[in-house]
Amino acid sequence: MDRKKLNLLKQNRTILVEKVRESLTSVLPITVIVFLLCFSLIPVPNSILMAFVIGAVFLILGMGLFTLGTDLGMTPIGHHVGSAITKSKSIFLIVLVCFLVGTIITVSEPDLQVLAEQVPNVPNMVLILAVAVGVGIFLVISLLRILLKIKLAYLLIGFYLIVFILAQFVPLDFLAVAFDSGGVTTGPMTVPFIMALGVGVASIRSDKDATNDSFGLVALCSIGPIVAVMILGILYNPESAVQSAVNMPDVSNSVELWKLFISALPRYFEEVGIALFPMVVFFLGLQAWKLKLSKHQLIHIIVGVGYTYIGLVLFLTGVNVGFMPAGNYLGQQLGSLAHPGVLIPIGALIGYFIVAAEPAVHVLNKQVFDITAGAIPAKALSTSLSIGVAISVALAMMRIVVGMPIMYLLVPGYLIAAVLTFFTPPIFTAIAFDSGGVASGPMTATFLLPLAMGACSALGGDVTTDAFGVVAMVAMTPLITIQILGLYFKMKTKPGEEHAGESALIMDNNHEKREIED
Repeated sequence: MDRKKLNLLKQNRTILVEKVRESLTSVLPITVIVFLLCFSLIPVPNSILMAFVIGAVFLILGMGLFTLGTDLGMTPIGHHVGSAITKSKSIFLIVLVCFLVGTIITVSEPDLQVLAEQVPNVPNMVLILAVAVGVGIFLVISLLRILLKIKLAYLLIGFYLIVFILAQFVPLDFLAVAFDSGGVTTGPMTVPFIMALGVGVASIRSDKDATNDSFGLVALCSIGPIVAVMILGILYNPESAVQSAVNMPDVSNSVELWKLFISALPRYFEEVGIALFPMVVFFLGLQAWKLKLSKHQLIHIIVGVGYTYIGLVLFLTGVNVGFMPAGNYLGQQLGSLAHPGVLIPIGALIGYFIVAAEPAVHVLNKQVFDITAGAIPAKALSTSLSIGVAISVALAMMRIVVGMPIMYLLVPGYLIAAVLTFFTPPIFTAIAFDSGGVASGPMTATFLLPLAMGACSALGGDVTTDAFGVVAMVAMTPLITIQILGLYFKMKTKPGEEHAGESALIMDNNHEKREIED
């Protein structure tokens, strides 16, 4: 092995150790909270608790590998594809490639399979293709917005107005699932690629607003699935949308527990392999036709995709086998307490810390830090996101306890978010709406949703109308909290400092542009 390859391996190993350390600090708080509940309020069977512990180990390793793979593979692919198609100056090519990318990458999203299983009255493939086409169309709109310099806030307000008009015609039992779909389908596979694609397209522009406009793709692409699932709900008029029951681990010793995870690995190796394959084929085809990257660049990307593959397999195994049963069981037991109102503060506490365990959140934080040259502090952004998710989970639990319709919270919530767009700096508006889709990923779908379903079942509520919607709530509240952070940032920044910060953003954007061209 030559010295160059040896140095690359050492460098990747060092970065991997750092990524695993970061994922450990992200997962540890939620693990501690679950342990405190298990040893104080809720007696949990040993099999469920130990499955949760092993799931946490899988989660930590998986997230570390995934974030490293994103840096090496997924993000560069998005940059190169975005830059290449916009350099062609052909609107037809931009529209075609963006639509194909949006459709392929959404079909590749593992969380979409989870959503499809939740809607039994609509054929799985019909739902998957409809959602994928919805994302593809909205990705085209997103990239054309960057090229045509259309203000993001106008599109967001207009499209969400259409969403709430459509909601009046969607069956009540289907409404929460439709809103949940917007968060679920912008998951760990979709977010890194789409965000990097936005940076690649925006790098072609040299004006001062290019940096701001590189954000917002996830925000608009989150709307596509909502619209698609609502239209399906109107056409199929399903009577209910019930998720399949959560399988509780029932093992008597450590060997059986380990076999539980090992037996699940082939399923997720297949799922993630099927998910990554179309995107890899698309990239290699574009490489042969248009990109012409060097051998060194290709090796970096291939290694990154490999890390992404292994990381996602471990992550999804951990959350589905370990975290999902624990979340459902805790929800059932908390809902059975004499004072079920305790669900609200416990939900807020879990929500505050669980968002840090979402893989795509790390992608968003890194992109914000890189593109803004540190002008937006990562700690402030993470705290605002955590506060938003804490509020959302508390409200979701309140809905379960009192039986409140979801529209009573979504309508005023999105109205507040829309009003804030007129006062918040544009980059904060774009980041806020991106963060809604980013925060509602696999951890929400496989821990918070089962938690809500378990609590709802214990309280005798309607799972389809009361428990579903927790993903939608998680996707909504960060839109408000991060825009409030933007207002605070705006008030604290003096005119001269604001100009200096803007210059820094432009310089960093130009640096990013040179990196992509190299």
